[in-house]
Amino acid sequence: MAAKSLLIVQHMDWEGPGQHLLAALLEAEVNFQVTKAWEEPLPSLDPFDGMIVLGGSPNVDEEKQFPYLIPLKARIREVIAAGKAYLGFCLGHQLLGNVLGCRVGPLPQKSVGFITGELTSAGLAHPAFQGLPPKLNLFKWHGQGVLPPLPADLSLLARSEGAPVEALGLIDNPRILGLQFDNHAAAMDVATWLKHDGDWALSGSGADPETMITTAVAQEAAMGREFHHFMKNFFRLIWGS
Repeated sequence: MAAKSLLIVQHMDWEGPGQHLLAALLEAEVNFQVTKAWEEPLPSLDPFDGMIVLGGSPNVDEEKQFPYLIPLKARIREVIAAGKAYLGFCLGHQLLGNVLGCRVGPLPQKSVGFITGELTSAGLAHPAFQGLPPKLNLFKWHGQGVLPPLPADLSLLARSEGAPVEALGLIDNPRILGLQFDNHAAAMDVATWLKHDGDWALSGSGADPETMITTAVAQEAAMGREFHHFMKNFFRLIWGS
């Protein structure tokens, strides 16, 4: 069997793959390459079975300020056309939505910290969410989001009070997924994000940093188990059991 391999696209020097994601990749023996998109060209997709795109500060329409978004969007289209897997977190989710014809824009309020989201009927039926509870604890760090209604070829998989589109999927390819939430991040990642991006995140969001850290620690084990289960499902979609 060929080695499992994924490309991971990073947008910020302080926001790499979270500890839950790294642990899931290690457990599943997945090889991966992290590309810092703002300072190096994206590699060819040929050696990879799919791509994971992380979150970051750019908005999807800021191509003049962040020119690398142009080739990144082209690469996302290439992933979809090639029938490979795609998983986007936060900005990665918004970029997927943008490429697939969704509206992406500011939400009424920033969604930062821990909230509860719910799977839709489509989410409950989606193979990536099998075995997960209908209500999920979500870690959030964003001010923009994908806005409904979704194009006809997309399904709404999860929602919350903080964002109307917490997860979306391509109806004819379950390996194409976008998640607005950042559950790949563990407590140590939350602390790092607060250190580097706390001024933006806490301004106007109503979030309290001490509460955020306390909640991150308290929920770390449970969220880690749910995230690992999700990633096992996602890996199964790519490589089988």
